[in-house]
Amino acid sequence: MAVLNLGLVSPLLVLHSNPSRATARHRRSSVPRFVCSADAQPQQHRPKATVMMNAGIPSVLGQCLGGIGTVALLTASLFLVDPAIAFKGGGPYGSEVTRGQDLSGKDFSGRTLIKQDFKTSILRQANFKGAKLLGASFFDADLTGADLSDADLRGADFSLANVTKANLTNANLEGAQTTGNTSFKGSIITGADFTDVPLRDDQREYLCKLADGVNSTTGNATRDTLLCN
Repeated sequence: MAVLNLGLVSPLLVLHSNPSRATARHRRSSVPRFVCSADAQPQQHRPKATVMMNAGIPSVLGQCLGGIGTVALLTASLFLVDPAIAFKGGGPYGSEVTRGQDLSGKDFSGRTLIKQDFKTSILRQANFKGAKLLGASFFDADLTGADLSDADLRGADFSLANVTKANLTNANLEGAQTTGNTSFKGSIITGADFTDVPLRDDQREYLCKLADGVNSTTGNATRDTLLCN
């Protein structure tokens, strides 16, 4: 696959500069000439196309890209896109960057953040009270002391997350993922719905000692959703 090289990316495509010689034959053009070549091919088989740099580097890029095809254009675009865009909103996502950020104490209460990406973020004492967080990812996030009361957390991913001392009062975690070392130690779970949440045996046993109340939305008793004896 061909990739652009302007000193920024892989040297599979190189722009060679051959300035015009100061002779009478070449004086009619003082514009540098550039040659596009695919370095991945043997020297004797390299296709070359000379282009005049009348509009600067962008002009050369346009003609070179046209010569090497759509694949190079798509590959080059990956290097030119702001990496943060991949974690911004669009569709059901919120507009701000929330992955890998320190969002301690931030107020997300009552907001609709369906499928929002909070992977590896620090969310200590963050306020998610009443937020719609269906399918949101808290993978490897730190939610110590966060307020998740009344939050809709169906299908959310808490894998490897630290959910210690969090307030999960009346939260709906139906179908949430908790693989790995997810910890709910010290959390308030009164009225929380853990239906179909794959908890480790030690976590289930621990939570059953704290479980009480009924979820006001689903009508399910917390102990029943935890399959407590």
